[in-house]
Amino acid sequence: MDTHNTDARNYVEARSDGNVRIVVMAGEFDMDSVGELRTALDPEAAGVTRFVLDVSGVTFVDSTALSIMLQPALDRPVVLAGTVPSRLARLLEITGADRAFATAPDVAEATVVAVPPRRR
Repeated sequence: MDTHNTDARNYVEARSDGNVRIVVMAGEFDMDSVGELRTALDPEAAGVTRFVLDVSGVTFVDSTALSIMLQPALDRPVVLAGTVPSRLARLLEITGADRAFATAPDVAEATVVAVPPRRR
Protein backbone atom coordinates (compact mmCIF):
# COMPACT_ATOMS: atom_id res chain seq x y z
CA MET A 1 0.00 0.00 0.00
CA ASP A 2 1.41 3.34 -1.00
CA THR A 3 -0.69 6.43 -0.40
CA HIS A 4 0.22 10.05 -0.53
CA ASN A 5 -1.64 13.16 0.48
CA THR A 6 -0.47 16.69 -0.05
CA ASP A 7 -3.25 18.67 1.62
CA ALA A 8 -2.29 22.31 2.04
CA ARG A 9 -2.00 21.79 5.81
CA ASN A 10 -0.58 18.29 6.07
CA TYR A 11 1.15 15.38 4.41
CA VAL A 12 0.57 11.65 4.83
CA GLU A 13 2.60 8.93 3.17
CA ALA A 14 1.97 5.25 3.87
CA ARG A 15 3.96 2.27 2.68
CA SER A 16 4.41 -1.32 3.74
CA ASP A 17 7.64 -3.06 4.68
CA GLY A 18 6.63 -6.69 5.08
CA ASN A 19 4.06 -6.79 7.88
CA VAL A 20 4.92 -3.26 9.05
CA ARG A 21 2.89 -0.25 7.87
CA ILE A 22 5.04 2.89 7.90
CA VAL A 23 3.14 6.16 8.00
CA VAL A 24 4.90 9.50 7.62
CA MET A 25 2.93 12.40 9.07
CA ALA A 26 3.77 16.09 8.67
CA GLY A 27 1.85 19.29 9.34
CA GLU A 28 -1.46 19.86 11.11
CA PHE A 29 -4.06 17.16 11.76
CA ASP A 30 -7.54 18.07 12.92
CA MET A 31 -11.05 16.77 12.32
CA ASP A 32 -11.21 18.44 8.92
CA SER A 33 -7.95 16.96 7.62
CA VAL A 34 -7.68 13.37 8.87
CA GLY A 35 -9.14 11.42 5.95
CA GLU A 36 -5.82 10.16 4.58
CA LEU A 37 -4.53 9.49 8.09
CA ARG A 38 -7.62 7.40 8.86
CA THR A 39 -7.03 5.36 5.69
CA ALA A 40 -3.31 4.88 6.43
CA LEU A 41 -3.96 3.76 10.03
CA ASP A 42 -6.83 1.40 9.29
CA PRO A 43 -7.03 -0.80 12.41
CA GLU A 44 -8.57 -3.55 10.28
CA ALA A 45 -5.58 -3.67 7.91
CA ALA A 46 -4.97 -7.31 7.03
CA GLY A 47 -1.48 -8.65 7.57
CA VAL A 48 -0.18 -5.58 9.42
CA THR A 49 1.48 -6.60 12.69
CA ARG A 50 2.96 -3.18 13.57
CA PHE A 51 2.40 0.44 12.69
CA VAL A 52 5.31 2.88 12.62
CA LEU A 53 4.39 6.58 12.69
CA ASP A 54 7.09 9.04 11.71
CA VAL A 55 5.78 12.07 13.60
CA SER A 56 8.88 14.25 13.48
CA GLY A 57 7.19 16.71 11.09
CA VAL A 58 3.89 17.04 12.97
CA THR A 59 3.02 20.57 14.10
CA PHE A 60 -0.50 20.02 15.49
CA VAL A 61 -2.76 17.10 16.42
CA ASP A 62 -6.29 17.50 17.78
CA SER A 63 -8.32 14.90 19.68
CA THR A 64 -9.80 13.47 16.46
CA ALA A 65 -6.38 12.80 14.99
CA LEU A 66 -5.10 11.42 18.30
CA SER A 67 -8.04 9.03 18.39
CA ILE A 68 -7.16 7.80 14.89
CA MET A 69 -3.53 7.33 15.95
CA LEU A 70 -4.66 5.27 18.93
CA GLN A 71 -7.08 2.94 17.11
CA PRO A 72 -4.51 0.44 15.80
CA ALA A 73 -2.79 0.41 19.21
CA LEU A 74 -5.74 -1.47 20.66
CA ASP A 75 -4.42 -4.78 19.35
CA ARG A 76 -0.94 -4.30 17.88
CA PRO A 77 2.17 -2.22 18.48
CA VAL A 78 2.29 1.38 17.30
CA VAL A 79 5.75 2.93 17.43
CA LEU A 80 6.38 6.67 17.15
CA ALA A 81 9.56 7.20 15.13
CA GLY A 82 11.82 10.23 15.20
CA THR A 83 11.80 13.13 17.58
CA VAL A 84 8.29 13.65 18.91
CA PRO A 85 7.55 17.39 18.61
CA SER A 86 7.02 19.08 21.97
CA ARG A 87 3.36 20.00 21.32
CA LEU A 88 2.52 16.41 20.42
CA ALA A 89 4.54 15.05 23.34
CA ARG A 90 2.63 17.33 25.71
CA LEU A 91 -0.75 16.19 24.29
CA LEU A 92 0.27 12.55 24.68
CA GLU A 93 1.42 13.19 28.25
CA ILE A 94 -1.66 15.08 29.48
CA THR A 95 -4.06 12.57 27.91
CA GLY A 96 -2.09 9.53 29.07
CA ALA A 97 -1.85 8.36 25.46
CA ASP A 98 1.95 8.26 25.75
CA ARG A 99 1.52 4.86 27.43
CA ALA A 100 -0.10 3.44 24.28
CA PHE A 101 2.93 4.06 22.06
CA ALA A 102 6.48 2.79 21.97
CA THR A 103 9.13 5.18 20.66
CA ALA A 104 12.25 4.84 18.54
CA PRO A 105 14.82 7.34 17.27
CA ASP A 106 14.08 6.64 13.60
CA VAL A 107 11.92 4.57 11.25
CA ALA A 108 14.52 1.83 10.79
CA GLU A 109 14.76 1.23 14.54
CA ALA A 110 10.98 1.51 14.96
CA THR A 111 10.41 -1.42 12.61
CA VAL A 112 12.42 -3.79 14.83
CA VAL A 113 12.39 -2.36 18.37
CA ALA A 114 11.05 -4.77 20.98
CA VAL A 115 7.68 -3.64 22.25
CA PRO A 116 6.48 -5.01 25.58
CA PRO A 117 3.05 -6.66 25.53
CA ARG A 118 0.20 -4.36 26.46
CA ARG A 119 -1.61 -4.92 29.71
CA ARG A 120 -5.36 -4.80 29.41
